[in-house]
Formats: sequence, C-alpha cells, structure tokens
Amino acid sequence: MRTQTRAIAEALRTETIGGVIMLTATVAALAWANISLDSYEALRGTRLGPMELDKWAQNGLLTIFFFVAGLEVKAELVHGELAHVRKAALPIIASLAGMVVPAVVYLLVSWGERDAARGWAIPTATDIAFALAVLAVTASAMPAALRAFLLTCAVVDDLGAITIIAVFYTSHVDVLMLLLGAALLAAYALLPHQKYTLVPLGLAAWYAFEVSGVHATVAGVALGLLTRTTANQGRSPAEAADHYFRPISAGLAVPVFAFLSAGVKLDGSSLGAILSDRVVLGVIAGLVLGKFLGVFGGAWLSVRLGLAKLSEELQWRDMAAVSLLAGIGFTVSLLIGDLAYGDDRQRAEAVTTGILAASVVASILAAVLLHVRVRKHRIALDDV
Repeated sequence: MRTQTRAIAEALRTETIGGVIMLTATVAALAWANISLDSYEALRGTRLGPMELDKWAQNGLLTIFFFVAGLEVKAELVHGELAHVRKAALPIIASLAGMVVPAVVYLLVSWGERDAARGWAIPTATDIAFALAVLAVTASAMPAALRAFLLTCAVVDDLGAITIIAVFYTSHVDVLMLLLGAALLAAYALLPHQKYTLVPLGLAAWYAFEVSGVHATVAGVALGLLTRTTANQGRSPAEAADHYFRPISAGLAVPVFAFLSAGVKLDGSSLGAILSDRVVLGVIAGLVLGKFLGVFGGAWLSVRLGLAKLSEELQWRDMAAVSLLAGIGFTVSLLIGDLAYGDDRQRAEAVTTGILAASVVASILAAVLLHVRVRKHRIALDDV
C-alpha cells in the first residue's frame, strides 16, 4: 500500500498527470452542470462550518496551490532563472508585458459595458499546471530552455496575480488580524526547523489573513517565499515542503477548485449571451490575443533593446508558441473572475465560460505550433 501511495505521489509531481486530472475535473463539472445545474449549485453552496464548499476550495485548498507556486518562485530566485539578472530579464519583462497588455486589450474590448472595470485582471494570469502539461504532452522533445522560460513567466505571473488580488480585490481590512498574520509569517521565517513549524504556523497565518479580509491565498505565497532553501543535511525545508505538498496541490487542491468553479450551463442561450457580452469577449481577447502580444512583444522588445538575450537553443517561433500557451488562464483567472463578479452569478458564469473557451483556443493554437516545430526539429536531426 505504501509503495502504491508513493508511486501515485510521484506521478502527481509531473505536470502532465496534474494537468490531466485538472482537465478531468473540469469536464466532470461541465457534465454535471449541464445534466443538473440545480444539484451542482446545491453542492457548491453546501455549508461546511463557516463557509460554503466553493469558498473552502477558493480560500482554503487554493492556498496550497499558491504555497507551491511560492516555493517555485523561491527556487527560481535562489537557483533558477531569476537568480541571474541577465537570464531573468527575458522572462520577467515578457511576463510583466504579458500582464499589462491583456488588461489593456480587455478594457478596450469591454469599454462601456456594465461593471466591466471590475474584471480587468482576469486575463492577466497564466495557469502553471495546465500550460506546462500542454507543453509536456505536445513538445517533450523541445529544448529545456523553453520550459524554463514558460515556468519563470508563470511564477512571475502568479506573484503578480496574488499582488493584484491583495491590492485590488480586498474590500475591507481588519488591521489587527493582518498584523497578527504578518507576525506569524515573521515567526515562521525566523524560527529554526521550518518543516516542523510550517503546518501550525501556516494554518494560524492562513486563518489570520482569512479573517483580516485580505485573500487567504496571500498567506500561501508568503509562506512559500519565506521557506528556507538551505539545509545542514538531507532536503532543505523548501525541498521537503515541495515534495510533500505538490501532489496534494495537483491531486486534490486544484482539481477540487476546478470542479467547484468550472461548472456552467452550455446551451444556445448561454453561448449567445457570451457573444453579446463585451466583458466576456474582453476576457477571451485578453487571454488569447493580449497574452500573445504581451509575452511575445515583451520578449522581442527586451532582446531588441539589449536588455535580455534569447537562448541559443530557442527560435522566435518557439517563443510564439509559448506566448500562446500563456493564454491558458484557467485556475487563477477563475479565482479573479469569482472575486470580481461573485455577487452577479449570471455574469460570473458567463466569464467562467469565456475563460474556458479562451484556454481551449490558446491550448489548441499553441499545440499546433509546437507540433509543427517538433516535427521540423526531428527532421533536422535526421538530416544531420
């Protein structure tokens, strides 16, 4: 039994398996919602203690996802692309442009629509698990530098997204609880043996942030960034935490969140409403077009101005494919969409449908480009 559990955990640490599970959960949610929307909504709204199930998934389980994202950011800062200014410049500039341009595209498309400004941040995020899963499935033979670029862009995106959530989607703040949360985070950073203090201090910090009014996922990212990467022997606290929590994030937290967030009714009237709602069209345009223009344009401009250098392993057609992959917003986009329009269920469902549609379109376009690129790469190797 222990061997089987270990094998499952190892599988869940790969992007492909995590992406497949998330996709399965999404399809299951769509199927249930279209068979019986009332029972699906009843499940989402089932109260468990102080919150409904969908809020537990959004504020609780998704904190684990952001904790793992924080660990990835920390690893990149210490050992990865972000540790070297010259190497980090390309993905950082591309990622920042990939947040700004989609927001501008969204605002241009949705201009004048009711409550449009509330959703400007929805197309700014890239889903790490989904994007890396598509890359792993369609282009496993591509250079490692391509995955490193996408991963770095995605973790910078996540850091930007959680900052946006904390600053723009916090309606009220209990200063005392926020200070308590900050004190708990400081204690976690300063105390030795972090892997033993993570769970008690992490839960306490999560609760303090949740009660303070600042979205609890902020605590997850902060804990990840504050986890030590050095160790006297064996794994560091950061490596141990990543090893333990990544399978939980990929196998439980993200799929449950997707299942409780992605269920929308897909019929003629709902699809027609999407085409007439410029907020939804703005989300789709922001993710598919805005992300591509932002990430690719930011990378090209940074190289053109001499601020960064493109890896010798990569070509601009590779960057074009990966820029399309950045349009897979899914997890974080769904979260921001709910924060922006959670009080308007009809608009929230329309936005969810738009995010799903944009993520599918971005995945297909990127997969086609990557497939063509991989085939040409193999032909070139055969000719050598």
